[in-house]
Amino acid sequence: MPHVHPHAHAHQHARTRTRERRHRLAHEAARLMAEGGMLDFHQAKLKAAQRLGIHDDASLPRNREIEDALREYQRLFQRDSWGEVRRRREAALHALEFFAPFSPRLVGAVLEGTADARSPVCLHLHDDDPDAVQRFLEQHRIPVEGRSRQARLDRERSCSVPVWVFAADALAFDLTVLPRVVLRQAPLSGIDEKPMDRASAARLRQILADEEIEAYVPPGG
Repeated sequence: MPHVHPHAHAHQHARTRTRERRHRLAHEAARLMAEGGMLDFHQAKLKAAQRLGIHDDASLPRNREIEDALREYQRLFQRDSWGEVRRRREAALHALEFFAPFSPRLVGAVLEGTADARSPVCLHLHDDDPDAVQRFLEQHRIPVEGRSRQARLDRERSCSVPVWVFAADALAFDLTVLPRVVLRQAPLSGIDEKPMDRASAARLRQILADEEIEAYVPPGG
């Protein structure tokens, strides 16, 4: 039997303990977000660390770990939240078809599967004329509220872009207008600083079809 150096054993034990703490923190942060209505990953992480009395930075989970734990939590304890996701995905598909001239993409919690009753349907629309989307909305008599936000195009570049917010069928929609060049590479996610996951109408249609197949229970099954 090979001799294990005590230092190596202690190091392995410390790593395992850190991993367990990260796991506990991710799940507590997810619970706070699901039940307490916290929307900010960083805040939820710090509150979870405070509640569990864990104060070393190495144990703080990444945002993506919390997002995975949140998805798991909602499936286990908030079955109705999956209905919220489904309803928003179906509405998103209609919106993607409606905004087809702007090469739209679905992003955010509705695509990721972590949406709840407070989550808007977030779309990226693409046009080099920043006023084109506003004209389109006016033409279709959709009352909107204008805002702006910073989009991180990559690690070096960010820019302020127009945002249009409106409600339809008791759901909130959030439209970010980006230059067409951004279609080649998605802006960076605020969750993990990697290019955002995006879905076209075709991909979302496939996701919805796959879900139906998954949820289908054959008669007598």
